[in-house]
Amino acid sequence: MSQITLEAIDLSVKYKHRLLFHIPSLKVCPGDAIYLSGQNGIGKTSLLKVMAGIQKPTKGTLNLKRPSWLQRLAGFSGQSGVVYMHQTPYLFDGTVAENVAYGLMGKHFCQRRRRQLTMQALRKIGLEALSHEHISVLSGGEKQKVAMARAWALSPSILLMDESCANLDPDAIDAQKHMIDDLIERGASLVITSHHPNKLTECCNQQWRIENQRLIHKPKLNIIDKDNHAFAS
Repeated sequence: MSQITLEAIDLSVKYKHRLLFHIPSLKVCPGDAIYLSGQNGIGKTSLLKVMAGIQKPTKGTLNLKRPSWLQRLAGFSGQSGVVYMHQTPYLFDGTVAENVAYGLMGKHFCQRRRRQLTMQALRKIGLEALSHEHISVLSGGEKQKVAMARAWALSPSILLMDESCANLDPDAIDAQKHMIDDLIERGASLVITSHHPNKLTECCNQQWRIENQRLIHKPKLNIIDKDNHAFAS
């Protein structure tokens, strides 16, 4: 996993004639874990899609490069090193293993290595026994697990999760958290949107909020040290 820093300058997004937000500067560094909040329709999804490179901003620039031609041939349209997960991820007409392996087609891996990574991801999230099942027979929570396994297998430098735990049972959320913890330990950065705090947002050390067309940065969350009588900011 390569570590990258995402930076944006003078970022604005409009929907028709309505300004969703204007952000003078934005930065996501390796190891950052950010909880992005805000009301419905405020622009959270648009911001994540801009950061992923799958939506063009109305104004502004990002420092990340586009994917290689090989990644584009494999259907990867976002920023190189950045993976975007939606609440209802797109899954292909095929088996569970084929869906997880699809994203690896843009990597310079041999077939054997792709198979190893695919099965490792499915084992880690608890779906190894379903690897040969068609995606259509899975429950909603299981499909979200497949999407998480596919993202994890790519070893993203930055993972953007857009309401990806909405309507999931505790088991599916725990499975996502297990993989997120692993990515963070390996130096990935994370941005999560959610209407309510949950086990995934507990992984975060920062909070951003879109409000009144601005992005508000709250200070990093510090752990209380009872022995030294320190306080959380």
